[in-house]
Amino acid sequence: MDIYRHCVIKSFKHDGHIHRTWQRNYLVPAERLAPVHRDNQIIVLINRQTPIVESDGKQWISRVPAVSFFIPGEWFNVVALLEDSGIRYYCNIASPPYLQGDVLTYIDYDLDVIRTTEGNRYVVDQDEYQMHKLAYHYPQMVEDKVQQGLAALLKRMDEGAVPFQDDIVQRYYADWHSTCGESEG
Repeated sequence: MDIYRHCVIKSFKHDGHIHRTWQRNYLVPAERLAPVHRDNQIIVLINRQTPIVESDGKQWISRVPAVSFFIPGEWFNVVALLEDSGIRYYCNIASPPYLQGDVLTYIDYDLDVIRTTEGNRYVVDQDEYQMHKLAYHYPQMVEDKVQQGLAALLKRMDEGAVPFQDDIVQRYYADWHSTCGESEG
């Protein structure tokens, strides 16, 4: 049965402490996934006005609807933000996702890539990555995976490959919204 299941997203830092938690997300059922996503076992989550808790306990509510993509084995994840001006992609360089029950976890490795609604892209938070690389003593394997993840992400972004397909993002959100989003936040 294709029902949207509630899911929590938890990101951690390399030393194991919690970084950020998105408390209300909805897992797109396999039956509703685009074939290319289903074939690659991509985990797709949708949220709107979800409570977010920071590591220091501060809480805030997301303002922009989002469709998030977690690709097994890849060292990045992609959040498509549905803004009034179009879709902006915010991408985290991170460990591959782990979904256990209704909780998806990953380790955030600081580097982020933003693709604007106009198609420009920026690698950001490089200073934060350098600082945490020293503070958390990232092993060479992690540094290698981070660089490989960044290269793979940029390649997908430049080629307009999965999941950088605005029409599919919009379809996921519209489908969720018409099915169960009216009663959400």
